[in-house]
Amino acid sequence: MGWMVPVGIVGAVSASHAFRTWVRAKHGYPLESDHGGKRHRLSYQHGTGPDDQRKVELLSSENERLTGQVSRLEERIAVLERIATDPAERTAREIDALRDR
Repeated sequence: MGWMVPVGIVGAVSASHAFRTWVRAKHGYPLESDHGGKRHRLSYQHGTGPDDQRKVELLSSENERLTGQVSRLEERIAVLERIATDPAERTAREIDALRDR
């Protein structure tokens, strides 16, 4: 009879861990590996439906838009860096040359 208490405790802890893992997997939370790291759930359902294809198209177009915006911002930053590092006389000459046009 004395052996039932430790066996019951181990069983309760194991059942609790299994239940928590099941709930986390069901709701999409990352799962913990045996070594304490995170494992992401692999889903066989993602990427196959029309909604998923539409999401990919939207994300691709947004990615292209943001890539273009980053390129334009990099060009502007290069101009600002050049203005900030150039001597004041040279910058004044370039501004005067632009005014004369």
